[in-house]
Amino acid sequence: MHKLTKPKLVKIRSANEAKKYGIAAANLKELIKKGCNLLKVSSSKVHVCLYDDGTVLTEEYFQNVPDNTELVLLPEGQSWNGLVHEINQVLGLDRDSDLLISAAKDLLSDEQSPKRRRILGDLLWNLRDNSEVENREEDKDWFEGIDGRFKTKSAYMRYNCESRIRGYLKEVDGYTKTIPNVKAKSEYKKMVEILAEKLKAARYNGTYFDRSERDINRLCTEEGWFTCQGAFDQNNCAFLHSINPYGSRESRILFSTWNLDHLIEKKRTVIPTLAEALKGSKIADINVDYFYKLLFTRENLKLVHIVCHKKGAHELSCDSRKIYKRVRRTVK
Repeated sequence: MHKLTKPKLVKIRSANEAKKYGIAAANLKELIKKGCNLLKVSSSKVHVCLYDDGTVLTEEYFQNVPDNTELVLLPEGQSWNGLVHEINQVLGLDRDSDLLISAAKDLLSDEQSPKRRRILGDLLWNLRDNSEVENREEDKDWFEGIDGRFKTKSAYMRYNCESRIRGYLKEVDGYTKTIPNVKAKSEYKKMVEILAEKLKAARYNGTYFDRSERDINRLCTEEGWFTCQGAFDQNNCAFLHSINPYGSRESRILFSTWNLDHLIEKKRTVIPTLAEALKGSKIADINVDYFYKLLFTRENLKLVHIVCHKKGAHELSCDSRKIYKRVRRTVK
């Protein structure tokens, strides 16, 4: 007589639905047959894998899995890569899904773990994203505390960037009072006026924060997502920081802590170098475009999360070959 194999109790589900079914099966063939009947799929060319990591089951493997193991039944051509699949499912859900928001709220109401509460809170915050709307009337909460002259999010974000760049110009101008030599001070003032005119013509580079601008002119995606470009001495952000200030009032406020960081430092290096170059030189000899780009453009600016904003000295210098328009010859 053949020894009867004790049925194994497992849980089975499809890749597209979270609902699980308990099945008792003595072998893999029986499991597939019962699973196909429950999940309403054809039994032709299907396979079963572990829910946790996607390992495909053989008959031998099936006989060694413990009871209550969670399995996934997959038709031909469909794969499962474990929890990564579940994460992708959540990411693929409509961000305004009332069902997902409701589920997260329910979990949060009973959750005691600070870590899990933080994760659920962040999830809810991102699900409530309202970045697809642009006008004040459509998202009044976003515009709370903002002057009434701004009717769109893009208009305010442009102004926000312009204000930062204007602040840099103010710092350049403020350096004037530290120059003791009258002639040098006069030349420096003229240089500030030239830089101010160039900046005004460029609309203070406010396009950097304006998602309605062309891709080449902005630092964000057309949806409004900004990505940290990493510390001044790094090629990218190791923490993968990103933010969409167009999404909510909270995100807009948090974005104010992000910085446009000068690679070659504005106060420590660029401004003093400009002032030094003007000593005994005419403005006509100075490479105005070079200093303009260092002070006010993406050529020397990186958008960084506050964590990636290193406050210490960058120890980078201006390029001596670009300070003047032409090589200055020394009279012997």
